[in-house]
Amino acid sequence: MRSTHNPGPTNDQEAQQEEFLGALKALGGSAGNGRLRELLGWEEAPYEAVKASLLVSGRVRTGRGRGGSVSLADGVGDEGADGHQGAVGSVAVAGGSAREAGTSVAEAGGGQGAAFAAPLKASARAAAGPAPLGPQPTGKQNLSAFIWSVADILRGDYKQSDYGKVILPFTVLRRLDCVLEPSKEAVLAEKELREGQGLDPEPFLLRVAGQGFCKTSALGMKRLMGDQDNIGENLRSYIQAFTPAVRDIFESFEFHLQVDKLDKAGLLYMVCERFAQIDLHPETVSNAEMGQVFEELIRKFAELSNETAGEHFTPREIIRLMVNLIFIEDHDALTKPGIVRTLYDPTPGTGGMLSVGEEHLLAHNPLARLVMYGQELNPESYAICKADLLIKGQDIRNIVFGNTLSNDGLQGLFFDYMLSNPPFSVDWKKIEKIIRRETEQLGYAGRFGPGLPRVSDGSLLFLLHLISKMRPALEGGSRFGIVLNGSPLFTGGAGSGESEIRRYVLENDLVEAIIGLPTDMFYNTGISTYIWILSNRKPAERKGKVQLIDASGFWQKMRKSLGSKRKELSPEHIDEITRLFGNFEAAEKDGKPISRIFRNEDFGYRTITVERPLRDEAGNVVLGQRGKAKDQPQPDSSLRDTENVPLSEDVHTYFEREVLPHVPDAWIDHEKTKVGYEIPFNRHFYVFTPPRPLEVIDAELKQVTDRILAMIGGLSG
Repeated sequence: MRSTHNPGPTNDQEAQQEEFLGALKALGGSAGNGRLRELLGWEEAPYEAVKASLLVSGRVRTGRGRGGSVSLADGVGDEGADGHQGAVGSVAVAGGSAREAGTSVAEAGGGQGAAFAAPLKASARAAAGPAPLGPQPTGKQNLSAFIWSVADILRGDYKQSDYGKVILPFTVLRRLDCVLEPSKEAVLAEKELREGQGLDPEPFLLRVAGQGFCKTSALGMKRLMGDQDNIGENLRSYIQAFTPAVRDIFESFEFHLQVDKLDKAGLLYMVCERFAQIDLHPETVSNAEMGQVFEELIRKFAELSNETAGEHFTPREIIRLMVNLIFIEDHDALTKPGIVRTLYDPTPGTGGMLSVGEEHLLAHNPLARLVMYGQELNPESYAICKADLLIKGQDIRNIVFGNTLSNDGLQGLFFDYMLSNPPFSVDWKKIEKIIRRETEQLGYAGRFGPGLPRVSDGSLLFLLHLISKMRPALEGGSRFGIVLNGSPLFTGGAGSGESEIRRYVLENDLVEAIIGLPTDMFYNTGISTYIWILSNRKPAERKGKVQLIDASGFWQKMRKSLGSKRKELSPEHIDEITRLFGNFEAAEKDGKPISRIFRNEDFGYRTITVERPLRDEAGNVVLGQRGKAKDQPQPDSSLRDTENVPLSEDVHTYFEREVLPHVPDAWIDHEKTKVGYEIPFNRHFYVFTPPRPLEVIDAELKQVTDRILAMIGGLSG
C-alpha cells in the first residue's frame, strides 16, 4: 500500500514559505495575488507552488474576487482584533470598512501598478487609522517589505516614485531613535547637571549616550503619538534636538519638505505611528542587516523612479570578494592588536563597501580599527551612508558630499586600502572643463596626468583618482580594488587616452590582477564586469607581472532575480577565487585555463605605419623634390596601413616576416610609430573547440529525418 505520509519541506522550501508569509504580514495579512507577487518579485510558477504548500498546511487561505487573493489563516501572524480581513482584492480599514469611510478602496487586480480605484481622502484615512502591521518579520527582504508597506498610506497623495522620499528618512530616524532610547533618560539628567554647572554639556552627553551623536529631547517616535494635533511641530522640534551631524543627515534628505507635505495631507501621524511600531535597535537588527535593508529599500525606490539601483550600491558577495582580495596579504591588519588601517571609497553609495570592509577586518582581528572615508554625490545615499557610519562610531566628517572627480573633498589624504564601483560608461561632459583644466595646469602633479579617456566613459578617471590617493610605497603603500566593465581593457588605440592610462599603470607595475566576473551579477546591467586589483607594494613574486583570473564560470542561479541580477557568487566561489589570487600561479578547471600569469610588457605593442610609394600614370615611383623628401619615394596615402607589433618582438624582424613578402615596396615611417597597451582578456582564455565530424552531424540529421517520416506515416496510416 502506498504511504500517505508527506515528507516535510526542505530548507529552501521553508525559506520560501517564510518569505511568502513575511511579505503577506507586511501587507497587513491579506493581499491580492498580483500585489503579493509584485512585492516578492517571483514568477508565477514558484509563487503558485509556495502558495499551494501553505494552503495544504493551513497557514494561509484564499479568497475570491478579481485576480484572486490570499490571507493569513486564523492565528497565523497574530493580526489582532482590529485586523479586519476585507474581501478579496480590497484593503481593510481598521475600525470599519472602506464603505463606512465613504470611499471604495478596491485594488485594480493587485498587479503591477495596482492602485486604489478611488483613494481615500486624507481626512477619512486619518479617522480610520492605519491598518495594523502585525508582528515584525525577520530577514532583510521581509523587513524591508514590512517597512515599505508604509506606501499603502502614501498612495493617492504621493506619486510612486516619491515613496522613498518619505520611507528612507523615516527609516533612518527610527533607527537612530531606537539606538538612543536606552540612554535617553541618563542623557537628559546629564544635560541638566552640566548646564547647572555652567558647562558645555555636549561632550558629556556623547559619553553618556555611548555614541558619536545624541539628542536633548524627551521626545521619541512613540512619545510623539501622544499628541496627534501637534505632531508636525513636535517632530520638527525632535529633529532639531539631535546633534548637528544628525541634523545634516536629514537636511540631505530634505526631510522638512516631506514633514510639511505629510502634515498638510493629514498623513504625518499615520506614518509616524507605523514607524513607531518597528524595532530597529541594533540588538534586533544588526548593522549588517540594516545596511542590507537600506539597499533593498533603495532598490525598490529606484525601480519605481526608473533610476539605476546599481548606482547606489554593489551586491554584497562582490564586495566580500573584493575585500578578501585587498586584505589577503596584510598579516599585521589581520592579527596584530591595536592596528589601525584606513579604507576609502570615492563612490560609497549607502556605504556597503566600507561596512563589509570593517566586518571582514574585525572578524579576523577584533582589536583592529578601520577608519573609513568616502565621498558621495547622491544626497539620499550620502545621508544613509553617514547615518550607518555614525551608528558604528565612525567620524562622519570623513564622509563628504559632492562630485569626487570635479571636486575632491578629501584632497591631500592617502589611504591604506580603497574600494570602488563607479558608474559604468557614464559620460563626464558636464565636468569636462574642470577635469581638463586640472590636467593642463597640474599634469602628473594632479590626478589625471597619464591621460584622459573619451568623454562618453569616465570609468578610468576613477581609477586615476584612486591611484592619486595611494599612500607612498615608502610609507607602506596601498592596494585597491575597482569594478569596471570591459571597455577599459581594450578601448582606444595606441596614443589614445585609454591606452596611455593602461600604459601608465602597467609600465609603473601597479596592476596585480584582473578578475573576470560572470554576466548578470549587477542590479542594473547584465554585461561582463571585471575587478582590477592595483598596488604600489607588490610582493616580490608579483613584481613585473599581472595575473588574469577567469571567474566567469563561478556562479549559482539566484532563487529570484533582482533587476538584471540573476546570478550570485556562493561563499565557496569567493573562497576559490581568493585562493587562485593568493596562490599566484597558472591554473585550469575542467581542461580550461582559469588563471594565467603574464609579464607587464606582454600587453604592450607598437603601432607602426606602413607606407607604399605613390606612382604616376606610367607606374613610376614619384620622388620628392625638396627638403628631406628630396629624391625619396613619396607615400600614397590611399595605400597607407598600420600593423601592431608586440613590444617583445623586434619591429624589423616582424616587418620582414609579415609585411615584405606581400608588399615588397613597403617601408616603415618610424616618426609615426606609437606605443600602446591593451588587455585582450577573453582572447587569453579562449579554447578552440573543433567542430564535430560531418559524418556525426549527417547521422544525427538522418535520425531526425527518419523520426519525422515515421510520424508522418503514422498520421497518414
